[in-house]
Amino acid sequence: MPYQDLREFLAFLETKGDLRRISAPVSPELEMTEIAYRLMRSDGPALLFENVIGPGGRSYGMPVAMNLFCAERRMNWALEVDNADDLAARLESMIDMALGGPPQGLMNKLRTLGRLAHIGAYQPRTVRNAPCQEVILTGEDVDLHSLPIIKCWPEDAGPYITLPLVITKDPETGTQNYGIYRMQVFDSRTTGMHWQTHKVGARHYRASADRLEVAVALGGDPASIWTGSAPLPPEVDEMTLAGFIRDAGVELTPAVSVDLMVPAHAEMVLEGYVTPGEERTEGPFGDHTGYYSLAEPYPVFHVETITRRQNPIYPTTFVGRPPTEDYWMGKVTERVFLPLIKLILPEVVDVNMPAEGIFHNLVLVSMKKEYPGHARKVMYGLWGLGLLSLTKVIVVVDDFVDVQNPSEVAWRVANNINPATDLVLVDGPIDDLDVASPTPRFGSKVGIDATRKGPQEGYHREWPPDIEMSAEIRERVSQRWAELGLNDIIPPANLR
Repeated sequence: MPYQDLREFLAFLETKGDLRRISAPVSPELEMTEIAYRLMRSDGPALLFENVIGPGGRSYGMPVAMNLFCAERRMNWALEVDNADDLAARLESMIDMALGGPPQGLMNKLRTLGRLAHIGAYQPRTVRNAPCQEVILTGEDVDLHSLPIIKCWPEDAGPYITLPLVITKDPETGTQNYGIYRMQVFDSRTTGMHWQTHKVGARHYRASADRLEVAVALGGDPASIWTGSAPLPPEVDEMTLAGFIRDAGVELTPAVSVDLMVPAHAEMVLEGYVTPGEERTEGPFGDHTGYYSLAEPYPVFHVETITRRQNPIYPTTFVGRPPTEDYWMGKVTERVFLPLIKLILPEVVDVNMPAEGIFHNLVLVSMKKEYPGHARKVMYGLWGLGLLSLTKVIVVVDDFVDVQNPSEVAWRVANNINPATDLVLVDGPIDDLDVASPTPRFGSKVGIDATRKGPQEGYHREWPPDIEMSAEIRERVSQRWAELGLNDIIPPANLR
């Protein structure tokens, strides 16, 4: 059964011995980040701070959950899979079913009908009397300073809400969008809304003639939290993807004061609006690039209503020099979206977005090369796909190269490229947080063709073969391993 809410996930982590409760008093200003950072670097457990203390020693009376997803095992548990490739395989099966033509034979037709009917189970379901609305605060009772919102890094402009599910509606189509955008707390009733230029929330903001209603969900089931980070096309509902992952529809409920649907099992929901043209300086903020993003104007979010559970848990995260928690969340995105990339670029075998590249700065891709210039076709294809358009560096290698092994990729690149002919320089959109471009949001990119080359690509020498031992000798040595007395050094099961 899928997790209904954040509490069920925390209870599961506790049964696995992968949650540590901290009862000692802890400050949300810098201290909690340092504790969580050390535990993350040591592959430690998720954290539940039970005694968060504010200015003057005042207790917030609200526990704070951190490091929920910052390990591969916890990310897999959150999505209830053995590994993220399982989700990719399920998605690939659905794509094949949708595009593979009509099924042949009565039994195959019945099976296909059953699968298609099951897709309806992924759609969100509307409920009333939602847990997220057990307490409703309006007017003078709305006070963001009553929440244990953390300040992550010393030069941050203030405390930030860092794990919000920000909900907006397209003014033209009425389609809701869910995204994770940081929110600097300005005062007791306003925050910044850091939706970057290329994000769907920013598109809704630009399309609004009048005020844009916004709801911000904090907490909920882990699949719904994760989908806020997924770079889906504007017309695709994140909650449907969450339903696909959970194999059950997400329960939504109408917000109290805005015309939006919100996750019924969130810990709390902030409801309010932004007004086009009303902006305020936001930042600096210690960002996932490993640098501080500088102060810039962003929209102001006005909080008019807060709904919450009777005894809510406040979920949060921090970002910084990679890898941090967003790395593990992003690796799921990489695996789940690989079948969609293959749908458009079928020559692609695998992709890897290393932590060091903070996802949009470096993409390693292996491909089945069939003709001259094929690697460039893949580069341009990736630069034309959604938020992959922001990628600064694309490295293309042959299909037999393991792109999940950066050492192997570096070896192939260092050996295989002729810089005068194998580098592709282009200009295009780049991420708002890019620190290297002399102009914001627009700059240069490079594609590196590290595939083997042939005469039609100007390479007129014989391409050398890889050095490999013969299969006969490998098998002979494996059979003699015990005789050689080496089992204590490398057990037979570990022989490669």
